[in-house]
Amino acid sequence: MPTPTKVFQRGVSLIELIVFIVVVSIALLVLVGVYRNATINNADPLIRMRALEAAQSLLDEIIALKYDESTPTGGIPACSTAGAPNCTNAPENNMNDVDDYHNFSDLPYPGAPGYQRSVQVTTANNIKRITVRVTTPTNETFLLTAERANF
Repeated sequence: MPTPTKVFQRGVSLIELIVFIVVVSIALLVLVGVYRNATINNADPLIRMRALEAAQSLLDEIIALKYDESTPTGGIPACSTAGAPNCTNAPENNMNDVDDYHNFSDLPYPGAPGYQRSVQVTTANNIKRITVRVTTPTNETFLLTAERANF
């Protein structure tokens, strides 16, 4: 009579299969969450860059202007100094000096709604602080500030 041979079974049990499915589904949920977050925020760098460009361009435009309406071309002598007219430090409507931009606001990108730009100019100790605020379509606010001295 022949000797019976041992039969080895290979495979996985039902418990092992369930544990594998649970582990894979948790890992898949984490990966999908990361991809979802990346997809939602992929335009944010472009929006932020446009906001900073809008703020910087207006700030550069304002800083290039004269300190005050009474400041002579070239800035010498500075207004309110000996032999020079007094500084007015009052906004006019001709937009030819720094303080004319106080409370100015506009839409820097008419074709891209949602961007809003505004300017505040304050004067202290003969220094004008210019603050440009840009609000993006995602309601983020960017501030750029510079100071303009009387010279």
